[in-house]
Amino acid sequence: MPNHSHPNRRQFITAATATLAIPTILPRNVFGANERVVTGHIGVRNQGTANLKGFLNLTSPAAMCDVDTRHLKTAVETVEKAHKKKCDGYDDYRKILDRKDIDAVVISTPDHWHALMEIHACQAGKDVYCEKPLSLTISEGRQMVKAARDNKRVVQTGSQQRSSPGFREVCELVRSGRIGTVQKVLVGIPKVNFDGKAVADSTPPPYLNYDRWLGPAPLRPYNSKHVHYLFRFFWDYSGGQMTNFGAHNVDIAQWGLGTDDSGPIATEATATFDPEHKFEVPNSCRVTHTYANGVSLIIGQDQKDIPGGTTFIGTDGTLFVERGKKSGTPSKILETPLSAADVHLYESKSHYQNFLDCVKSREKPVCDVEIGHRSATICHLGNIAIRLGRKIQWDPAAERIIGDDEAAAMTSRPHRAPYTI
Repeated sequence: MPNHSHPNRRQFITAATATLAIPTILPRNVFGANERVVTGHIGVRNQGTANLKGFLNLTSPAAMCDVDTRHLKTAVETVEKAHKKKCDGYDDYRKILDRKDIDAVVISTPDHWHALMEIHACQAGKDVYCEKPLSLTISEGRQMVKAARDNKRVVQTGSQQRSSPGFREVCELVRSGRIGTVQKVLVGIPKVNFDGKAVADSTPPPYLNYDRWLGPAPLRPYNSKHVHYLFRFFWDYSGGQMTNFGAHNVDIAQWGLGTDDSGPIATEATATFDPEHKFEVPNSCRVTHTYANGVSLIIGQDQKDIPGGTTFIGTDGTLFVERGKKSGTPSKILETPLSAADVHLYESKSHYQNFLDCVKSREKPVCDVEIGHRSATICHLGNIAIRLGRKIQWDPAAERIIGDDEAAAMTSRPHRAPYTI
């Protein structure tokens, strides 16, 4: 059994040496007409559970991985009950990558693990479905794209709104000029849903391999209010609601603007923080991104003039979309169907099935790794401006911050050795 107490130097070096061994496996990429893709799932709680259930009847899940033995047990039992066959469980994702029978992996871990796992999976010849936000930093995101391209892997970002017809339809209308020239896009994100009061640091529970949960993040004492769902409210592991819901709604803004391969040229922000310091990310914020063509993308958290979802404002009207709802002003914008000459975007009716179809066809999925990287980049730029309290200039072609060394340094973070890229 692994040691779950705070690791001493010797234990850490032993784990470190093992972590460096990344397999190199030739991908299969040849499937029969009715053959199912074999998947391995890494991180199986919360969104990991949702992803497992989404793939359960579409694939042949062969192995689960989680550093919490409780959640690992539940996931294994779920698969075995559904498929009436054995499913293996691991607390080390490399064991999934070692498996020659596994075609693709589904990564639903906390954000700080996404980059390392995606890169190692691509190097091991696996296709990847990776939850949003794609990365913890801008630099990581670019490295993830490179790993996918260098290893000819299919990588779908879990921004599933791209596979919802309402979002696609609104973006098609915007791209077809139904609201005239776009002037502004509003993105609303929810308040922080931190659970209760802060608690003191403590000893990790026996069911959690805490050192492996931390992975590339800095070595800090265990705190029950910093792990599992609440990880997203601490900078070491995530970027708050900006990278949580922001990654979804900014992705739709990018799609509607036609800037999937680009981004803004300047970012400025204001924010407030929890007076009790229960968490690190903003309580509220207003972030303005400016594009080269003059369009403003404004992200608002707890801002009365910015509704949740994505709102496109143009010279001739407005279009709004969120989950389960869309509206237009004037209303005729939504009532007039698109013509053959209008813009028609990539149509995916199921985010999971789209990924699996692309695993077989080798086409890019609806939310390819590059798209996920660019959307996450905008969220990261917003958080950098929030943390520094000043405007930053961004070159979307070179992907670098201009004229501000401190801000530029925040586009990457050191990884705890040996969990390094």
